[in-house]
Amino acid sequence: MQDDHKARISLQSDSASIATELASRRTGMAFQRTRMSADRTLMSVIRTSLSLIGFGFTIFQVFQKLHESQVLKSSEAATRFGVALVLLGITMLLVGIAYHVSFMVGLRRERAAMKADGLVHADSQFPVSLTLTVALLLLAIGCLAIVSMVFAVGPF
Repeated sequence: MQDDHKARISLQSDSASIATELASRRTGMAFQRTRMSADRTLMSVIRTSLSLIGFGFTIFQVFQKLHESQVLKSSEAATRFGVALVLLGITMLLVGIAYHVSFMVGLRRERAAMKADGLVHADSQFPVSLTLTVALLLLAIGCLAIVSMVFAVGPF
């Protein structure tokens, strides 16, 4: 009878250990899912910013060419509208990048705290986000576009 009781306690201890291990793994995977979700959110910001920057630059170019070919007497209003759209796209991208970086820093801190408490033990890496890299490149292109539009210099 006493051996049966010891066997049940041992079995319960093993079950609790397995359950704790599985919970720890699920928590580690939840961090990865949250990271991917943040990347998808930044991709949405990139998509919208790219549309604004591209549309604003196109409006600027079309009306500038129409003015140069003397089809229009003035393209000043369209030029300002195009510049405003590009600036809006750049601003939206800056805010999206800042939010993403802030969120990821917080997520990394939370993961480190949970690891220190022994709640997460997997040591998966949080590499630099490819989405963040693309966002920074788009930001540089947007800045070059606005400089080209406002000062009539540059590659565009």
